Amino acid sequence: MKVLVVGNGGREHAIAWKLVQSPQVSLCLCVPGNGGTANLAKCENISLSVEDFAGISELCKDNQVDLVIAGPEVPLSLGITNYLQAENIKVFGPDQVGAQIEASKSWAKALMDEAGVPTALGETFTDAKLAQEYIAQQGAPIVVKADGLAAGKGVIVASTVEEAQNAIAELFELGFEKLVVEEFLVGEEVSVLALTDGITVRPLLPAQDHKRIGEGDTGNNTGGMGVYAPAPIAPTELMEKITQEVLQPTVETLRKRGIDYRGVLYAGLMVNEGKIKILEYNCRFGDPETQAILPLLETPLEEVLLACAEQRLSEFPPLQWKVASSVCVVLASAGYPGAYEKEKVITGIHQAEQQPAVVFHAGTKMQSGQLLTDGGRVLGVTATGGTFTDAIAQVYQAVEKIDFEGKYYRRDIGHRALKH
Repeated sequence: MKVLVVGNGGREHAIAWKLVQSPQVSLCLCVPGNGGTANLAKCENISLSVEDFAGISELCKDNQVDLVIAGPEVPLSLGITNYLQAENIKVFGPDQVGAQIEASKSWAKALMDEAGVPTALGETFTDAKLAQEYIAQQGAPIVVKADGLAAGKGVIVASTVEEAQNAIAELFELGFEKLVVEEFLVGEEVSVLALTDGITVRPLLPAQDHKRIGEGDTGNNTGGMGVYAPAPIAPTELMEKITQEVLQPTVETLRKRGIDYRGVLYAGLMVNEGKIKILEYNCRFGDPETQAILPLLETPLEEVLLACAEQRLSEFPPLQWKVASSVCVVLASAGYPGAYEKEKVITGIHQAEQQPAVVFHAGTKMQSGQLLTDGGRVLGVTATGGTFTDAIAQVYQAVEKIDFEGKYYRRDIGHRALKH
C-alpha cells in the first residue's frame, strides 16, 4: 500500500512514523514533510505546497497512491478532499463544507446547537461595539474566539472585561470579520479525537494538552506545549457518554445536512465533576495530541484510515491499544508564541532516542547536512511507560539530551495526570 501525508509538522511526522511501521505500507510520500520525515525508512519528502492540489493529484497518479491523509486544517478548509476525490483519489479528511467545523467558530456553534450537544453559552458578532457592550454586560472571565483559522491562537481567555474588549478590537483589526464570545467554563480540558467514516464513530484514547506557554498553565495560549494520554479525567464511562452525547449526534447532524464527513472529528471538551461541555471542534488530528496517542495504537493505522475513506468503519474490528502511558513534551524556540529566530543548529536527537523516546519534528529542516530549527514549536519528544511517573521521568531524561540555542520547554507536562 502507498500513502501520501500532507503537511510538515509534528503531527504529520507522527502519522508517517506510524504508517511506515506497517509491513503493508511500501511507500509514504510527505508533502512537503520535514527534517524528521526525511530520515524515515520507506518515506520520501516531496517539495510541494500543501495548497498545490494539482501537483499533489499528479504525484498520487504517478505513484499509484492508495490513500491521502490530509494533516493540517488549511488544505482541508481550502477543499483538498473535494479536489482529489474528483480525481478518483481516496482521501482521509472531511470535504470543504465539513472542514468549516474548525474554519468557522460560528458555523460550528450553530451545528452544535442543531445537534443538541452540551456547549458553552455564547453569541456571534460582526460588530466590535456590540461585542464589547455584550462583554460589559456579561462580565469576566469570558472567552473571545476568532471566527476563522488562527493556527491554534485565535482563542483568548480574558480574565478582565478590559482584556476581553481589547481582544475584540485586536481581532477585528487583524481582519477577522466575525467573532464568537462565550461564557468561561470551569473544569479540566480533554481532547477526544474520533475517527469517522461519516456514519460510524470510533474515538481514540483521550488526551490532555497543555496550551499555555508557562508552567502552572500560565501565560499566552500556544498551539500546545505538551500532552499526555490516556487522560485519567476521561475514564471509560465518560468516554461512552462523550461518544453518545457529543460525537455521534454531531456526525448524525452533519449527515442530515448532506455533509459527507470522513476523517477526524476532534472535540475539545471541558469536564467538571463528571459533566461535559464542548469547547470547540477541529477537523483533523490534534497537534501535539497525535504524538502521544499514536505510539499507543496497536491497530495498523493505514487499515483504519482506509476503512474510514471507504465508508466501512462499522465492519472494522475494535481498535487495539497498548496498556501504557504516553507523554509528549514540546521543545520550542525562545520567544514563541511571539517572534522567534530560526536556523539554530539542533544536536542530541540520537542520544534522546536511546532513552528510549521518539523525537517528532515539528519545525525543523535539513540544510547542508545539518538539522536546523525552522518553527516556533521545534520538536515533540514522546516517551511511553507502564505508569505516568515512568513516562514523565523518561521523557524529561530524553529532553535534556537535545540542545539548540534558545530551547524552551515546560517542566510540568503531565502534572494533572499525577494528581489523578
